[in-house]
Amino acid sequence: MDDQLRVGVIQMNSGSDKAANLDTAERLIDEAAARGARLVALPEYVSFLGPKEAHPQQAEAIPGPTTERFAAKARQHGIYLLGGSILERTEDPARFANTSVLFGPAGETLASYRKIHLYDVEIAGSVSANESATILPGDRPVTAEVACHTVGLSICYDLRFPELYRLLALDGAEILFVPAAFTLYTGKDHWHLLLRARAVENQCFVLAPAQIGPREPNNARCYGHALVVDPWGTVLADAPDREAVVVADLDFRDLRRVRAELPSLANRRPAAYERQPVLA
Repeated sequence: MDDQLRVGVIQMNSGSDKAANLDTAERLIDEAAARGARLVALPEYVSFLGPKEAHPQQAEAIPGPTTERFAAKARQHGIYLLGGSILERTEDPARFANTSVLFGPAGETLASYRKIHLYDVEIAGSVSANESATILPGDRPVTAEVACHTVGLSICYDLRFPELYRLLALDGAEILFVPAAFTLYTGKDHWHLLLRARAVENQCFVLAPAQIGPREPNNARCYGHALVVDPWGTVLADAPDREAVVVADLDFRDLRRVRAELPSLANRRPAAYERQPVLA
């Protein structure tokens, strides 16, 4: 088992030009690999972050052109690569999956995860969001092995559902992926807080590649701040307010020390958490 692993998380401003987005992603993957990263992670909607009306034209099969490009990059550099997330075609021609694919150093697919939690909210006169109108939710947590360490996959809004991350930790996860396109409005108050909380409560490293800057079609802004957080909640890397690659070294001896000295995972009492029937 490797006790140390250098990781690179990528921050982008993807838009409606898929070709330009993928060229940028490949350039930043090259930069991360050149800086010694053995595990590289891209943000949510890396290939297209534009109007929902364009989803039918932008969605792809998996495997497909975008995942094949990412597989080739992983193979070229001999790295593990989380391909952020892309729009995946489903059996429903009007609805798609927000899907993250993890590749191994030979370009092989190690795992594929469909975002489980979808942002649906109606606030009169303020916010109207109905992600489930065009996106189909996933239905299962996903883990995989990277350099003899278990990783857990998630995407963006999943971050607000701690039960998912606890399941991943119980399945052995030591690294949690959170590729995202968090808005500036929520990100400035919640992004660092939630990522550090998921790291501390599950005693895991958290890798959170991010989108930054304006996003179409309403020119809302993404918060950015691609992060790497350690199991104590310390931020090891925080991207500046621009397109960037940030690199950090994960030391799994620290993870084992935290879990030994503060054994909250070992001290769980699942039987006490079962909901009891309410007596009339």
